[in-house]
Amino acid sequence: MRKSLLLILFCFTIFISNAQKYDANWTSLNQRKIPSWFHQDKFGIFIHWGVYAVPSYAPVIENSGDSYSEWYWWRIKTGQKNFTDFHVKNYGADFLYPQFEKSFKAELYDPKAWAAVFKKSGAKYIVLTSKHHEGYAMWDSKEADKSWGRPWNAVTGTPKRDLLGDLTNAVNDAGLKMGFYYSLYEWFNPLYLKDKKRYVNEHLFPQFKDLVTKYKPQVIFSDGEWDMTDDEWRSPELLSWLYNESPVGKTVVVNDRWGKNTRGKNTESTYTTSEYGSGMNPNVTWEESRGIGHSYGYNRNEKLEDYKTGHDLTLMLIDIVSRGGNLLLDIGPTADGRIPVIMQQRLTDIGSWLKVNGEAIYGTEAYKTSYQWSEGKMPEKKSQAFMAGYDIAEMIKPAGENAHVETFFTVKGKDLYCIYPVYSPKFKVKNLNFKPQMLATILGSNKAFKIKKSGTDCIIDVSGLKPGEVNGELIVLKLANAL
Repeated sequence: MRKSLLLILFCFTIFISNAQKYDANWTSLNQRKIPSWFHQDKFGIFIHWGVYAVPSYAPVIENSGDSYSEWYWWRIKTGQKNFTDFHVKNYGADFLYPQFEKSFKAELYDPKAWAAVFKKSGAKYIVLTSKHHEGYAMWDSKEADKSWGRPWNAVTGTPKRDLLGDLTNAVNDAGLKMGFYYSLYEWFNPLYLKDKKRYVNEHLFPQFKDLVTKYKPQVIFSDGEWDMTDDEWRSPELLSWLYNESPVGKTVVVNDRWGKNTRGKNTESTYTTSEYGSGMNPNVTWEESRGIGHSYGYNRNEKLEDYKTGHDLTLMLIDIVSRGGNLLLDIGPTADGRIPVIMQQRLTDIGSWLKVNGEAIYGTEAYKTSYQWSEGKMPEKKSQAFMAGYDIAEMIKPAGENAHVETFFTVKGKDLYCIYPVYSPKFKVKNLNFKPQMLATILGSNKAFKIKKSGTDCIIDVSGLKPGEVNGELIVLKLANAL
């Protein structure tokens, strides 16, 4: 009888859960918690690809939106000098941005090869720009063509191919999750400029529903929300449809960009976004996005020294995960459909480290302290740059300063992962209670190491390692049963 009652209660609970409906307001929407897979997966690949890949130009300015090549149309339309000078010199004053579409051919596009690169990188989810602020749709969107009055999608336009659909299939086949970036507004869409309310009703709503219904994304990165409030965008209504009626209602994860009043709010149901270094804290689900260089879209103007090394990008991933976040690392393909070789190399470098040390990243939580400093507290003058992630490689070097990062931490269950930027014969973990049942190992090695109590600290002697037994940089010490 008791087992029967428990079975009935379990079935009733499942029924109630499946039957739950979310109303078009944040109080109700916030009852739907962020699916747990997102926080556990930690690492995704962002892809900015569209007509802007043809001019693929921006000045190189660190930590500046003016370095974003995907904003090319806006910059020349609004007369920004460094963009307009380049445009007039190379294309002529009478050359209109939509004319670039004829050169967006994607003739070398191989989505299976892309998916293989992503798989090798160790990323768990992919987010493609289904439509950026230029309004060009990467799938067969009838709303795009209708409101623009011209072929303005990849199927009816020059590529004559469902670029988004083909990548979705390849990514899913590779065992990764597929998601889309979607811009709510479009800079120069005639309907948007004429009547924003009609644009929302006649363009945005049917287009968004078509995208979700056809391709079933696991992530939706909304953007371009800053022109209007969430009520004007009718965002709560759209999300209510997404959670109640769409085919991905139970699994999809969405960010916080749904109106000029929504960023950093509704953290129960949406993840918080930062880009190029603002960072968050482990009390909310958050994700940092940035390019390998200074731009999201491909920028031909960037040189080798403008790209982060594979080591520094891996270190950045470690830093962000230690603070409880995800990294969405962007690549910018070329107009002919290639992932630049240097970007492939950087992704491969990250993947090589994750293949050995992914246990310290995937499925982990932030420790009570993210970092261990060599001496006392982080100097104030380093604080802003360090938390931004820009000078993370410099922060691990003494360079004559009083303090530098010695260790990053992550946690999984009772196990503590200590990630050391450089090798030392002895590793120290400060303020950790010694427990006899603790076991110290280094990921990539099958040896166990002695742990010695030293006041309030633990010292782990790894001098028994032989040269080449583990990589000398970004070493992960696992302390099993430490917590």
